[in-house]
Amino acid sequence: MSRTQTEQKTRSQTRDETKEPPMYKVLLHNDDYTSMEFVVEILMYVFKKSPESAANIMMNVHRKGIGVCGLYPYEIAETKVETVHNLARESGYPLRCSMEQD
Repeated sequence: MSRTQTEQKTRSQTRDETKEPPMYKVLLHNDDYTSMEFVVEILMYVFKKSPESAANIMMNVHRKGIGVCGLYPYEIAETKVETVHNLARESGYPLRCSMEQD
């Protein structure tokens, strides 16, 4: 086997072994106190959703009790959950946010 063939085989094996990181769903949970307007603002600010998409997700949260905000790698999902909790607390709302592996 020539040096070029060996290098190509090694590169190919390395690429094949690389795995994508697991993804996590970030979820918003319904409560009886957080305003719909605040939830829409959170979705637009933290999750970069359009007003229409934010309103749709907010209605899912309202009707079904839970709504998916997005799918992210672990560290990003964790940061978004923490950001939502901090913003909700600062605004006096008990809004809950969680994450689960997809």
